[in-house]
Order: sequence, then structure tokens, then C-alpha cells
Amino acid sequence: QVQLVESGGGLVQPGGSLRLSCAASGTSGTTFSINYMGWYRQAPGKQRELVAGITQGGSTDYADSVKGRFTISRDNAKNTVRLQMNSLTPEDTAVYYCYADIAPPSSTRFVRSWGQGTQVTVSS
Repeated sequence: QVQLVESGGGLVQPGGSLRLSCAASGTSGTTFSINYMGWYRQAPGKQRELVAGITQGGSTDYADSVKGRFTISRDNAKNTVRLQMNSLTPEDTAVYYCYADIAPPSSTRFVRSWGQGTQVTVSS
């Protein structure tokens, strides 16, 4: 079984920066491959929305609301994905969820796994 563990959330003032990290790890002896990785967020009273995603090859996709402010990156060797968030505004306040599309080696049956979520609060 593969778990996604997130870190890096917290409280920041408007205009500030935060970096979120997410690492995928399996139980002893578990091997897997990861296709798409990325981040969603959910603010109170709103639907979960895609923030950014990145393919294994490094192609990226961003929500219009974060383009130019957020940067997603990944380390395939370490099965990690990061989200650098700059110029944060109160509208970025939400719980941020990491996801990864995971499959056993030599399989193309990818299943989406989710992290537990990390709170990001932008407030003065």
C-alpha cells in the first residue's frame, strides 16, 4: 500500500510564501510507478478544485487563479512533489491535498491516491 504524506502548510501573511511537499512511500517491499501528481485545494463551503498538476515527464498544468504565483515540481527518484506558493492572498486559504496516480510496476492501471490534507491560511 502506498501513502502520501504532506508537509509545509501553515499561517502566512498576504503577500507571503509557503512551500508544500508531498512524498509517496510504500510499505516494505512495495514497488510502484507514478504518473500524474499534483495538488487540489478545498476552501470552506467550496468544491475541491485543481491547483496544479505535473506529469512524470515534467509537463505542468495550473489553475488560472494561481498561474504566475505557484510553481509545481517533482522528483521522480524520490517520489515527491512540491508546490511553491508565492504572493499568497486570503483567497488561497484552503486545505491543500496532494494526489498521485499510482500503479504497480509494468501496469497501466493507475489509481488515484490522496494525502491527508494540509491547512494553508493566509491572513494578516
